[in-house]
Amino acid sequence: MTEVREPVKKTSIEKKEKIIEKGFELLCEKGFHNVSSIDIARYAGVSTGCIYQYFSDKKAIFVEGAKLYLKNICFPLLEVFEEYKEKEISVEKFVSLVLERSIEKQNLSRNAHQELMSMCCLDEEIQNIFNQNELEVTKEIESVLQKKNFSLKNSKERMHLFIHIVDDYSHEMIYHKHPEYDYHIMYEETKKILIHLLKGDLS
Repeated sequence: MTEVREPVKKTSIEKKEKIIEKGFELLCEKGFHNVSSIDIARYAGVSTGCIYQYFSDKKAIFVEGAKLYLKNICFPLLEVFEEYKEKEISVEKFVSLVLERSIEKQNLSRNAHQELMSMCCLDEEIQNIFNQNELEVTKEIESVLQKKNFSLKNSKERMHLFIHIVDDYSHEMIYHKHPEYDYHIMYEETKKILIHLLKGDLS
């Protein structure tokens, strides 16, 4: 098998990025176990040999795609936190923006979300990537809050909960939608919990 190498030239970097983008898209659309490296090469418009220049196998492509996906999904959350750092905005408005943007972003990535959750259950490496991403996002949010002179007791744990509540609410709105629930009430209750976590007034 060809030794995997890291591209240096711009055209080679772009080719690798295209393989990641198209490969992850195909793996999520068709299912990881239903796609071969040959399928990915065809879908990306490159040779099979080109695939193996940059990746040992299709799992390596999925791993790189998963990293980008998680970064992009969390980006709206961090983006709003950055805006909050630079501008005066009420906590209530801030929370509303976080929920709104999280739903918008995840609504564009249904196949990726479903396949990633499935792979997390089956593959320890994918699960570790997912967990590491959560830790990194939590640290970044803590950093923003500290610069904003927020003083929260148990901030690490609060921000971890914040991320999960936003994520779970977005999943409920996009993937589940139980007819038994009033989603206006759920939205308001979710906001209350998130506001309490940010203000630090939960007993």
